[in-house]
Amino acid sequence: DCIDLGTSAIPKPNSTNSTMVSQFRTSCIAYASSKAALIGLTRVAALELGAYGITLNAIGPDPIETELFKQANPKGAPETEQILKNVPVQRFGQPEDIAHACDFFLSEKSGFITGQILYVCGGMTVGLNPI
Repeated sequence: DCIDLGTSAIPKPNSTNSTMVSQFRTSCIAYASSKAALIGLTRVAALELGAYGITLNAIGPDPIETELFKQANPKGAPETEQILKNVPVQRFGQPEDIAHACDFFLSEKSGFITGQILYVCGGMTVGLNPI
């Protein structure tokens, strides 16, 4: 279990998972801090480079059905089905979905968009954040 702290999380310790807690805490901290760093970098770089006509955006993919994803999440496994239940569009993203987002950001159509994170996640991040 994790205690929700907004954009980061830490495990809730108990006597049966103390080893897992020490490993999981490091994993949560590393994941949350690296994600926050990329978001901050995107925003600050967009501000600093905008004066030169450079736009900078990022893509937040999740969950994308890559070969690595399929190896870690076999089709039909209970854990995989649980991930799918959390995706509002009820399908996993495909690598092409990320390619379409990249294509948009590389086109002139996105010339007035900068410092943004485009979440290509089938609505998963919307469901995780209360309105």
